[in-house]
Amino acid sequence: MNYDANKHYTWNSEESFTLSGGEFGLILNTIRAILSTEQAAQILLAYRAGETLEKLMAEGVEKGTIKEIVEQPNKEE
Repeated sequence: MNYDANKHYTWNSEESFTLSGGEFGLILNTIRAILSTEQAAQILLAYRAGETLEKLMAEGVEKGTIKEIVEQPNKEE
């Protein structure tokens, strides 16, 4: 079997992959460079804010202060 970059692959979640020191450094430094950008900081902040709102929504639903809107099926006339 030959690898084809246009195909999708899967593997067992217990599978191990080995990286060389150079490969590890490349991935680590790439992620650090991306996360150090202003855009990444904005996205991470937005993510944290979203997580905070989701937590507050869950608490409100559990307390009963936030209620689910039950959609009514459209009746055709």
